[in-house]
Amino acid sequence: MTGFVLRRLLQAIPTLFLVVTLSFFLVRLAPGGPFDLERPLAPSAMENLRRVYGLDQPLPVQYGRYLAALLTGDLGPSFSVRDMSVAELLARGLPVSMRLGGLALLVALVAGVGLGGVAAARRGGLLDHAATTLGTLGLAVPAFVVAPLLQIAFGLSLRWLPVGGWEDGAPRHLVLPVVTLALPQAAVIARLTRAALLDVLATLPMRTLRSLGLPPRVIALHALRGAALPVIAYLGPTAAGLLTGSVVVETIFGLPGVGRAFVDGALNRDYPLVMGTVVLVAVFVIVFNLLVDLATALVDPRVRQA
Repeated sequence: MTGFVLRRLLQAIPTLFLVVTLSFFLVRLAPGGPFDLERPLAPSAMENLRRVYGLDQPLPVQYGRYLAALLTGDLGPSFSVRDMSVAELLARGLPVSMRLGGLALLVALVAGVGLGGVAAARRGGLLDHAATTLGTLGLAVPAFVVAPLLQIAFGLSLRWLPVGGWEDGAPRHLVLPVVTLALPQAAVIARLTRAALLDVLATLPMRTLRSLGLPPRVIALHALRGAALPVIAYLGPTAAGLLTGSVVVETIFGLPGVGRAFVDGALNRDYPLVMGTVVLVAVFVIVFNLLVDLATALVDPRVRQA
């Protein structure tokens, strides 16, 4: 298992390097600059700002300096938020995104596995068709459509829940964004669970267990372990994406998370802030993919030889 983990870590290093390199140059190829204002600054002031932030240096020099700072954990200062570093901004937004994403992931996992299990147990029946229809709707309707519909229905019409804001994570402010984030993920997990369970239940070991007269609950537990691999594999990048913030959901509901910080950084051409969010998401994806690999290796030891 130690060798398996080391191989995965060694594979992650060039991946992270490639992501940082591509992101660094792509961000700077975008039109406009961090200090382009509606009322242009005086040329001397613009030159001073560029010199202070190192933007007067050639691009390869800027890249080398950024890599050197990144190796020490320094994400640089924010261009758009005065007297704050990128690390401070991300530290302020990450708890919001992690709380929101963690709840959404939990809801999606419970609802998706439950719905997929019911659909597999009632294959071809009314519940199976209903679960499949709900799953298709969850995938077909994007978040930027679901969020306003929920705001109109439960916020403006029924007045049960607020349409936005954070209020220190009050439960009432979490319901609508969590549901918006959880719906498409629950739909995918339900479809994966249903398909995997049907495949496992059709195998010879499961047929043997049924022929031995074992209780359905015992058979279901064995089947769930065999059907867990596709769901576990899907949870890696999904968890990383949810925990590091959703650009659409955080913007629509006005939540001060990492996704909102990324939007603000992109609009203001705040290069360090955009790069910081990219690095954060990349690290989360790598870490959670490693955790998925470990979980998969525990469920199926054959994976360790890959």
